[in-house]
Amino acid sequence: MSLTDLTSLNESDDATSVRALSELARTAPVTPAAVCIWARWIPVALETLQGTGTPVCAVANFPSGAADPSAAAAAPTAAVAAGASEVDVVFPYRAMLAGDLQSGLRLVRACREACGEWALLKVILETGRLLEAENIRLAAEIAIDGGAHFLKTSTGKTQPAATPAAADVLLDVIAAAARRGRSIGFKASGGIRTIEDAWVYLTLYEQRFGKGSAAASNFRIGASGLFKELMAAVGA
Repeated sequence: MSLTDLTSLNESDDATSVRALSELARTAPVTPAAVCIWARWIPVALETLQGTGTPVCAVANFPSGAADPSAAAAAPTAAVAAGASEVDVVFPYRAMLAGDLQSGLRLVRACREACGEWALLKVILETGRLLEAENIRLAAEIAIDGGAHFLKTSTGKTQPAATPAAADVLLDVIAAAARRGRSIGFKASGGIRTIEDAWVYLTLYEQRFGKGSAAASNFRIGASGLFKELMAAVGA
C-alpha cells in the first residue's frame, strides 16, 4: 500500500470524487505514496489530506503527449504553485516515433525546470505505443537525460498499457543509470488492478535491485482498484 500512487484521472472526476479519494488515503491503515489527480483538483486534495504528509501528484500533457515544451511545462509550473509535490508528465511519444528526438528532450528539461527542487518529476513513456524495446529504451534514456526522477510505463488511457516486457526494458535503463551514479525510480501504471498484477512488477524490481529494495522513493504502482483490494486484504 505504501508503494501505491492512489489515482483517479476520469473525465467525470469532480470535487466530491477527489475528496472521497483523498479521504480514502487519509483513513487507510497504511498511507499511499501519493494521491494522483487532475491538476484542477489540487486544492481539494490538499484540504482533505492536510496534516497527513501524503503528497499530491498532478498530471501534465496528459494523456495526449503533445510535443510543445512550453505548453507542457506550464502545467507543472501551475501545479507546483498550487501545492503539488509530484508531477507525472506524458513524453511526446508520437513525435519520437516520427523521428523527432529533440522535442522529448526539450519537453522533459522544461518540465524538470518547472518542478525545480520542489516537486518530483515522473515521465510517462506510454510504452504500449512505443511498442518495440529499442523505442522504449531510447525514450527512457532521453527522459533521464532531460532530468526525470522516475520513468513510468503508461497513462492507462491506451492499450496495451503496462506490460512486464516494457517494465523489463525500463529497469535495464534504470540499472544502467545507477551504474553511472544516477538514481532513477520506476512506476508501473495502467491496467494494474489486482495484488497478483502488482506482485509481478514488484518482483521484477526486486529481482534486479535486491529483496526489500523497493520503497516509495524508487518504486511506485499507479492504481485505484488495487488500493481498495489491498485494504480488503488487510481487513480495513
